[in-house]
Amino acid sequence: MNSNLNQHFERAKELRALLNKANYSYYVLDSPEIDDAVYDQLYRELIEIENIHPSLITDDSPSQRLGGIPSKGFKNIEHNIPLLSLDNAFNVNELEAWYRRISKLISSENKNIKKVDNPELICELKIDGNAISLRYENGILTRAATRGDGKTGEDITTNIRTISTIPLQLLLKNPPSWIEIRGEAFMPNNIFNKLNIERKTTDQPLFANPRNSCAGTLRQLDPKIVASRKLDFFAYSLYFPENWEPTDSNFKKPISQSESLEFLKNIGFKVNTKYETKKNLNEANNYYKYWEVEKDFLAYATDGIVVKIDKFEIQNLLGATNKAPRWAIAVKYPAEEKATKLRKIIFQVGRSGAVTPVAEFESIELAGTSVNRATLHNAKRLASLDLHYEDTIIVRKAGEIIPEVIRVIKELRKVDAKLVQLPKNCPECNSKLILEPNEAITKCINYKCPAKLKGLLRHWVSKGSMNIDGLGEKIINQLVNQGYVKSIADLYKLEIDSLLELDRFGEKSANNLLIEINESKNKSWQKQLYGLGIPHIGEANAKSLSNNFHSIEELNAIAKESPENISNIYGFGTEMKDAIVKWFDDSNNQSLIKELKAIGFSLKKSLDSNYNSNQSNTFDGKSFVLTGTLDSLTRDEAKELIESAGGKVSSSISKKTDFLVSGEKAGSKLKKAQELGVKIINENELKLLLLNGHN
Repeated sequence: MNSNLNQHFERAKELRALLNKANYSYYVLDSPEIDDAVYDQLYRELIEIENIHPSLITDDSPSQRLGGIPSKGFKNIEHNIPLLSLDNAFNVNELEAWYRRISKLISSENKNIKKVDNPELICELKIDGNAISLRYENGILTRAATRGDGKTGEDITTNIRTISTIPLQLLLKNPPSWIEIRGEAFMPNNIFNKLNIERKTTDQPLFANPRNSCAGTLRQLDPKIVASRKLDFFAYSLYFPENWEPTDSNFKKPISQSESLEFLKNIGFKVNTKYETKKNLNEANNYYKYWEVEKDFLAYATDGIVVKIDKFEIQNLLGATNKAPRWAIAVKYPAEEKATKLRKIIFQVGRSGAVTPVAEFESIELAGTSVNRATLHNAKRLASLDLHYEDTIIVRKAGEIIPEVIRVIKELRKVDAKLVQLPKNCPECNSKLILEPNEAITKCINYKCPAKLKGLLRHWVSKGSMNIDGLGEKIINQLVNQGYVKSIADLYKLEIDSLLELDRFGEKSANNLLIEINESKNKSWQKQLYGLGIPHIGEANAKSLSNNFHSIEELNAIAKESPENISNIYGFGTEMKDAIVKWFDDSNNQSLIKELKAIGFSLKKSLDSNYNSNQSNTFDGKSFVLTGTLDSLTRDEAKELIESAGGKVSSSISKKTDFLVSGEKAGSKLKKAQELGVKIINENELKLLLLNGHN
């Protein structure tokens, strides 16, 4: 090994250790050790070394969390240790029956263990996600698999590497030759909600609950999509060679489930900290009842608790059946389900033309809220329910969040009830509907469909794009129904006389709306791009596109000549790339681009004309908070300026905040910034920093 390569080898090894430790501190301990800017600098240095010397890339390198090439499929792999499921109890009585049963087993099988009258229990939350098996060899993650049938699962190693709370290398100085970890991959509620909001804005079917969305994410062939969805992971059990003993004095070989959870945390895993050891069944019952109420305030979905015998010695004594261990049981919480009467089915047409059946039913109370409608997603779901008009249906809140029709009480169905089917023609424009190849989505492909136009206009004026205050759904409906607006561009050709003919419009409100519409031409390239409503492109994706391609012409050319460059953007996969290519290939969209350019839209990045494009790293790693009303910038515009210069904008003040940008009527954030010694600047000072640098 030459001196240069040897130097890079040692530096890469050092960087991997630093970055992996930083990831552990940030994602598992929730206690960041180094600033984001320092982390980014170290990460870039590692990437540079690996680009120069690809032979130095190792499986535990942080760079390998994003395996770049989509899989062609998942191969089946056999579990070295069967991944058993748990027996279920559905109430406290069934839990007590289990406890009596295992107590008898302990008494009858106990030959070498001292008398055990009340074996100590450990209670853990049952995370509503997907069971995963991880295999580490000599401390390095080598394989990850789904549960499958318990004996054979699917190899999803590349996707699992994208989950930041799963270490690529264990924090053990002398790891065993192999170690297997079991745990639950899950999607946090806030990520699930954000994903569904984005899917709704891009006219994609909504996920029913976090568990389903996690399962679908893990089976994505493109690991970049998996990485973008920010899955999480709780480890809950481990297996290792019987004769292995840790040499590190900080580690003790666990002899119980409670000790194993501490061990897992110490070697780099995130564990659910809500577990508790209990002396008897009465205490376990109290744990169950407590979390039946408190689970609704957790940041993730849980559908019950798991009760286990804590000591491994007794677990081994009890053993397992062919399907489940005898020493553990899952106690499920009853899902809140209610029967109601189906009143009607509405077929909604989104801006992409996707037709979504929505059930409307007699109002019921579920999980503390009144519910009277639920999406049925698509034709496939509609058919599986075998839904008839006026059926009595069972509704629940999937994951305590989204109302879901789960089944029909067929015994109460009228003899002459008519089957609910998706229409063959668009309910809005009567055009023939088509089923997209390889999709479950039925669409109207009429470009002039009024429902599609209304959906696109609602998207265009929304907060994330043009943010035109005063142009709500009712006004949009009137403008389209009366023929005043037939495209986005027509909004900018409206005259006051047309608005005065609409309901509840006076001269002042009409003038104000026209001013709002005209001023929206100055919105950023990112917002203009998002407003175009390209399928599958949400706000975050539009931001990425606008940062990589600085004008509509540039993006148009890339889509036609080298679309693979779109797939190379972090978080973008084949589906997004194909959607962009298809959008630009549509002559109607090309006409829209020309119209928007003609009425004054730049459709390009323009911030550099005011604040020098060469200063893209002026605020690299700096943290900002905004408060009060600024003179000439909106909050969104100020945020965009800061982010375009490499800074970050937070909603709360802390010691790590570098600048507070303060305007008129500044609130409590100003006082807190003064107390913490955070530098306070006004809008003009922000602009000067952008022009001249912050040093």
